[in-house]
Amino acid sequence: MADGPVSIDVTDGDADAESETRRTTLRSQADGGIVAQLRLDHSDLVLRPTLRRALDVTVEPEYRTTLETGRTLLFVTAYGSEFDGFESALEMDPTIEDPVLVDRYPDRRVYRVALTDRARTMTAMTADAGGRLLEMTSSRDGWLLQLRFPSRDALVEFNERCRDRGMSVAVEHLRVSDDEDDGVVALTEKQQELLAVAHEEGYFDVPRGISQDELADRLGVSKSAISQRLRRAIAELCESSLA
Repeated sequence: MADGPVSIDVTDGDADAESETRRTTLRSQADGGIVAQLRLDHSDLVLRPTLRRALDVTVEPEYRTTLETGRTLLFVTAYGSEFDGFESALEMDPTIEDPVLVDRYPDRRVYRVALTDRARTMTAMTADAGGRLLEMTSSRDGWLLQLRFPSRDALVEFNERCRDRGMSVAVEHLRVSDDEDDGVVALTEKQQELLAVAHEEGYFDVPRGISQDELADRLGVSKSAISQRLRRAIAELCESSLA
């Protein structure tokens, strides 16, 4: 799982000459690695104060960009049904400023916020440790991240960086990727539990034997969390089966 050279054949076509093949060497982290699902928490993590006040809304970052002025903007999608409390919390959140509603849908809203100097983010620490952010969503206990690292040592380094900054880190799921990986995605325990209960109670039947509200009550989480967990679990299974 250590970094190693990989040779790539690149062919340049020319109508008046024979094709020439040249070889180039790239440093590769593509083979092997660790996929980790981690839960991070700290009072200064971006939007964490808002998430503690708006427990029934689930947030997923879309993308961030830094303007020429140095100001960093973050676009996020918030899922739920009650947004008044969420928007009030945004206006009091010390990790962001100038929140703006940029799009509205029946079950979700898209916001743009500017990060303050107080805000802590995870992307830089992930990149410093050689990792890549695959997925990020909010939860009642902090930010839930799915990250890929080239090795266990890189994962340990990331954990140490987080703890050095006072962030709590909980490992919820690990999956080892190797040369013989068959591509089947290992669902998290919570995703497996949800799919099992949903199947047993007839959520996928026609008509449905149980609603998302009832699933949320059964598992002790919000409806928005159930909706997002179902979506991610089904998407991962489809990606694995159809790839």
